[in-house]
Amino acid sequence: MAEPVGFVGLGIMGSRMAANLARAGHEVAVYNRTAEKAQAFVDEHGGRVAASPREAAEGAAAVITMVVDGPQVEAILLGEDGAAGGAAAGTLFIDCTTTAPADAERIGAALAERGMGFVDAPVSGSSPKAEDGTLTIMAGGAQADFERARPYFEAMGEKILHVGPLGHGQTVKVISNAVGATNAATLAQALVVGKASGVDLGALVDVLGASAAGSTMVTLKAEPMVAHDYTPLFRLDHMLKDMGIALETSAAAGAPFPSAALARELYLAAQHRGLGDEDFAAVLEAVEGLAGVRL
Repeated sequence: MAEPVGFVGLGIMGSRMAANLARAGHEVAVYNRTAEKAQAFVDEHGGRVAASPREAAEGAAAVITMVVDGPQVEAILLGEDGAAGGAAAGTLFIDCTTTAPADAERIGAALAERGMGFVDAPVSGSSPKAEDGTLTIMAGGAQADFERARPYFEAMGEKILHVGPLGHGQTVKVISNAVGATNAATLAQALVVGKASGVDLGALVDVLGASAAGSTMVTLKAEPMVAHDYTPLFRLDHMLKDMGIALETSAAAGAPFPSAALARELYLAAQHRGLGDEDFAAVLEAVEGLAGVRL
């Protein structure tokens, strides 16, 4: 039986995820800092507009957040007029934002003191998979809370994994994102070398995709890079934030991650070129600048 859900954050990913919950039959109360987005969502998908996170949580069996970072999640859930203030004891909170693992642990502990459950459940797949309800969801938390969250996950995702205790969802996610970002930065370098060498870029992309160099990044980002199409599916600013968390995590674990550290410098250079709101494929611009070569 579909239960009422509060959903906070209707950005590129959150709006699509909330729409899939509505399609699955959940009555969704939505809150967004830009109220017009919340109203437009309700006009299209039904549910109700909440005036605050607290109001979104009223009467909800679960509250899902999909915002920018840990401090936002903490403010939305635990701050003044936060969702925890409007939720009944036993409410389950599910955070799909990518945050630092320590943020998830701290927020989960504060909610537990109020008798509420918490699962950190960052997602992978960018906006097309959010649209289709085929995201990969990696969840950390108690097994019982994960099982309670499963119906919501099944509405939004295809590959659903319980990866360990609270905080481990975030750890797995930022390591994964760092690998993807490093692959994309390497792809950008390969394309620039190919251009400088005078080879046919279409042929190069075909070979990359059909050889040991093949990767999801080649499949998804090679053509947009060649076309300099940075329509945001996942913003460069957000990828840079996730890479920073991954490097903090690796440092805390005492395990170096030098390839991610080097790739992060390229994303930082692209951000300084004013490309933070573009798709992270825009890392190509930093590589082109270094080489003095444009595809």
